Amino acid sequence: MDIPYDHNPIEHFQKWFYEVDKIDSENETNAMFLSTMGLDGFPKSRIVLLKRFTWEGFMFFSNYNSEKGKAIANDNKVSLLFNWVNSKRQILILGRAEKLPRNMSEGYFESRPEGSKLSAWVSDQSEIINSRNVLEERLKKYEIQFQNKEIPKPDHWGGYIVKPFCLEFTKQNLRTGITCIVRYKIKVDHSWRKEIKYRKEV
Repeated sequence: MDIPYDHNPIEHFQKWFYEVDKIDSENETNAMFLSTMGLDGFPKSRIVLLKRFTWEGFMFFSNYNSEKGKAIANDNKVSLLFNWVNSKRQILILGRAEKLPRNMSEGYFESRPEGSKLSAWVSDQSEIINSRNVLEERLKKYEIQFQNKEIPKPDHWGGYIVKPFCLEFTKQNLRTGITCIVRYKIKVDHSWRKEIKYRKEV
């Protein structure tokens, strides 16, 4: 159950991600739990979609005015959790979330369908709306405003990159009931220290 990537957690992530995507294509492999510390002092988790990952970190996109956006602005320490039940694998990532450069957010925004672009303009998640009619009226407004035009990215919408300092890979062997946990922690020189431990499920 050990792994061949002694000092490279991103390569380890890439290997698992594509393996799971291949064997469990019916589920969203890129769905992850994003946990933040809320402004009220309580941790909160929600599912977001991983859109890209690089050697630097893991990227997702959101409304900056949302509850999670405000939480990140207040405390950018976050966790990501991939829970791939069918393959008995789990990846926990601890890191700091930073806004992506505007040009990267704009590049991704341009690739989105028109309906998704309009939704980004319609939705201001910092306010409570008591009627769906309000949203429908806003949608009509922006449909007219951007008719036959390129829809620009609104300022309140964009991407984040989570730069990890700890990644933990967990895999259970169904035959033996033994779970292998591989943890990587970043060192001062930006290399990774690897720890492996095993536990027996009761």
